[in-house]
Amino acid sequence: MTTSRNIESAAAAFEARYGYAPTGVWSAPGRVNLIGEHTDYNLGFVLPFAINRRTYAAISLRQDQTVRVMSSFSDEQHQIELADISKNAANDWAAYPFGVAWALAKLGQTAGVGFDAYFESDVPVGSGLSSSAAIECSTSLALNELWQTNLSRPELARVGQLAENEIVGAPTGIMDQSASLLGERDHAVFLDCKSLEAQSIELGFDDEGLELLIIDTRVAHRLNDGGYATRRAACELGASQMNAASLREVSIDQLGKAKEIMDDVTFRRVRHIVTENERVLETVEKLRTEGPKSIGALLNASHVSMRDDFEISIDELDTAVDVAIRHGAVGARMTGGGFGGAAIALAPIAKVSEITLAVLAEFELLGYGKPNIFAVTADQGARRDR
Repeated sequence: MTTSRNIESAAAAFEARYGYAPTGVWSAPGRVNLIGEHTDYNLGFVLPFAINRRTYAAISLRQDQTVRVMSSFSDEQHQIELADISKNAANDWAAYPFGVAWALAKLGQTAGVGFDAYFESDVPVGSGLSSSAAIECSTSLALNELWQTNLSRPELARVGQLAENEIVGAPTGIMDQSASLLGERDHAVFLDCKSLEAQSIELGFDDEGLELLIIDTRVAHRLNDGGYATRRAACELGASQMNAASLREVSIDQLGKAKEIMDDVTFRRVRHIVTENERVLETVEKLRTEGPKSIGALLNASHVSMRDDFEISIDELDTAVDVAIRHGAVGARMTGGGFGGAAIALAPIAKVSEITLAVLAEFELLGYGKPNIFAVTADQGARRDR
C-alpha cells in the first residue's frame, strides 16, 4: 500500500467509525537499530534509523475529557477519561496512545482535552522494529500540535519514553522514540543517551550497492515480560559495584577489575554494554571515513556479544545471522530487545536473493516458522501527512 493510500485509508476508517472527518493524519516510522543494543538505558550510544514502514494516526480533538482509540489491527474500541489513565493490563495496545496523552499532559504542563484516534500501520508487530514507538510518536506529534504544547522533537521522545515506562510498564530507554522523531532519509541517528545529543550520520548504502535486509523470525517478543527488566537490573548492579552512576562511565580498560569483583552473569552483562558502546563509536567513525562496507565485522561482533554475554538471542535469530553471513552478507546481527523479533543483514544487492532463499530453506529444514524477509531504507521521521 502506498503512503497516499495509507493516509486516505486511515482518514476514511476514522470517519466510518466515529461519524465525522479527522482534523488530520500524522505518521511516524518504525526503526531498525543498526548497532547499539541495550546501551540506551545505560546512558551509552546507539545508532538507529527510521525505516520506510509507518504508523498512520487520524486524530481529532473532542470537547470533553474522553479518549477513544481504534485501529486496523484490533476490532475493539478502547475508551478512557484523561484523568483515569494509569498502568492497566486492560489497556492492551491502547496503552501506547493513552500513555502518550498522560505523559504529554505531564511534561507539557497542560490539562489537555480528549480526542478520537484511529491507527493504521505497516510496521510489523513484535519484530523488534518498534511498532510501539511508531504509535507513540504519531500520537505525540499530533497532540503536540493540537494541544499546542509546543514541545521540541527531543522532548517528544521523552514523552514517548515516559509513556512506555509508566503506563505501558516497559523499562525502555529513549532510542526508539528518538529515531522515529529525528530520522532523515539515508541517514542514521547517532544518539548520546546521556546528553541526548543527536547527530545525523550518512549511511550511503545506495552508493555502495548495499541493502539492509530485515529477517523477521515472527517469534514475537514482549519487553515487559521480565527478560528485559532482569538485564537492566544486572546492568544497574554492575554499575553500582564499579561505583559508577551508569555503565557509560565504565571503560574497556576497567573490565579486568569488573571480572574480579562481579559474579559471572553480571560481568558478562556489563561486558556486553561496555564493548557495545565502543562498537557504536567505531561504526560511526567507519561510516564517516570508510563507508558502509567496512562495518560488517562490528555488526557480527555485536551479535556474538548479545548471544553469549547478554544472552538475549534465540536459535532462530542465530540461524538467520549465520546463514546470512555464509551467503555473502557484509555483516549481520539480531536487532531490538531480543528474545525474538528480527535480525538484520547488510548485504550487496546481488546477494539479496541468495540470502533470502538460503534463510527460508534453513528455517524450513530446522522446522522453524517461515520468516518474513524484506529490505528497508532509512526514511523521514514523524510528520503530518494531511
